[in-house]
Amino acid sequence: MPYVVTENCIKCKYTDCVEVCPVDCFYEGDNMLVIQPDECIDCGVCEPECPAEAIIPDTEPEAEKWLEFNREYSEKWPNLTRKKDAPADADEFKGVSGKFEKFFKAEPGTGNPE
Repeated sequence: MPYVVTENCIKCKYTDCVEVCPVDCFYEGDNMLVIQPDECIDCGVCEPECPAEAIIPDTEPEAEKWLEFNREYSEKWPNLTRKKDAPADADEFKGVSGKFEKFFKAEPGTGNPE
């Protein structure tokens, strides 16, 4: 029963969740994060850390469509295990609806900062 990242993360990409994850199951895209569902141990510590409320348990009805999305992109994007600065305009995109259609980018992020 893993957690998944939803479109609320797009263009916000706060990484507070990454810092508390005990199993390093977050992967970074250009403008959002995903969780590798098979690595997630369902501890739930990431969910309250997300300022954008983008992380939900897979028991939520909305989670079904995000489960395979998270799985697919966690195989394509680099693992992120350390907190990074959020985009400068992240707060402007908190709570914006329809972000997937408008802003999602499939390109990978840069991974851990050196």
